Amino acid sequence: MPKKIDPSGPTTANQVSTKYSKARFAHPFFLPAPPAQRLLINGHASITGWSKKQLGPIPPAVRGGKMDLSEVIGAVGVKEIEDLGEIRFHALGDSGVGNAHEAQQISDEMATDFTAGSGALNPAFLFHLGDVIYGNDKGNHYGERFYIPYKHYPGKIIAIPGNHDGEVKSPADSPSLKAFSDNFCAAMAAVPPQASGSGIYRETMTQPGVYWLLEAPFVRIIGLYSNLLENPGYIEGITNGKADTSQLDWLARTLSSIATAKQKKALIVATHHPPYSQSGHSGSTEMNQSIDAACAQAGVFPDLFLSAHSHTYQRYTRRIGGKQVPYIVVGTGGMPPQPVVPATGQPAGASNEVTYDAAMSSLGYLFVTASAKKITVQFWPQGSQHTKPYDPLTIDLATHTVS
Repeated sequence: MPKKIDPSGPTTANQVSTKYSKARFAHPFFLPAPPAQRLLINGHASITGWSKKQLGPIPPAVRGGKMDLSEVIGAVGVKEIEDLGEIRFHALGDSGVGNAHEAQQISDEMATDFTAGSGALNPAFLFHLGDVIYGNDKGNHYGERFYIPYKHYPGKIIAIPGNHDGEVKSPADSPSLKAFSDNFCAAMAAVPPQASGSGIYRETMTQPGVYWLLEAPFVRIIGLYSNLLENPGYIEGITNGKADTSQLDWLARTLSSIATAKQKKALIVATHHPPYSQSGHSGSTEMNQSIDAACAQAGVFPDLFLSAHSHTYQRYTRRIGGKQVPYIVVGTGGMPPQPVVPATGQPAGASNEVTYDAAMSSLGYLFVTASAKKITVQFWPQGSQHTKPYDPLTIDLATHTVS
């Protein structure tokens, strides 16, 4: 039986020396000592420090990074929602891989929530939470990985990019986010060749950028780009070789504006990388702290937080800012589901602030409804299970409690 190394013994110097670890292991930070006690490798004492140097650029937003729902579905559509007294929408992430057959199956199930002529009873849009397209040469794969899978989906689709949307592993995908921006942040709406070439009428979207604020009846949605690393996510980036905090600065200004807005609405914040995750991919602690700092400075915290990246459904409840806030992972749009650790309802970390309340390994989508008084959220699993929602919940906007 191999002898276990005593970290307090005579071999301690070798075990905590990053110089030793670099020579000994492919992972140079495979060490028992905390980063503060390690020697630096190329200026870094941890994989996190090194990873932040690999971030991609953040394209600047236009129009102040703001869009109104009327820009997406028209003024008449907005009036229908106001008259109904609630807004409905779908949400999911992680869809565009291969020929995206599974993504089309989910899309077809979402399409059953629409009825022609039913106005605001129909979902206002699908909110795609990133990883719209996987793989290289993304611009030339939008046809079979996005437009064809959603050919039967009658609603508009808005999106934030995921890490795979931002990655550049071949010259065809340079600059980062080019294909995403061409299809979701176009200067003018038009049916692109990747759609029309397949006989599909779907126009490009005209979002103000890869991060944005959507003003809609009863709700404001902030969509953020958590950059191109597989893990973890960051709100900051590197643009033209320099650290770029423009998105984080925009978030702080936007939250401050919301804090002083005359009309109070529910606030939903979304990133591709999840702040919390027990399975598939880990949570992004530093990203979460960056968002928290902006929220605390403005005195505004979300009522609901959406994310994807992990190909699972997971729900956490966080107690912060005097609220119970659901943090939901729904990377269930088409990628093969990943195994998920069963939810316990118990604290998810050393603090009692966050509990791990629900989980499912399945494809599926969220159906969200928001009114002046509450938000309801339902996860609809795929296929034969599509008879009732899993883990339905209600957020009371007056008491800020979840039931």
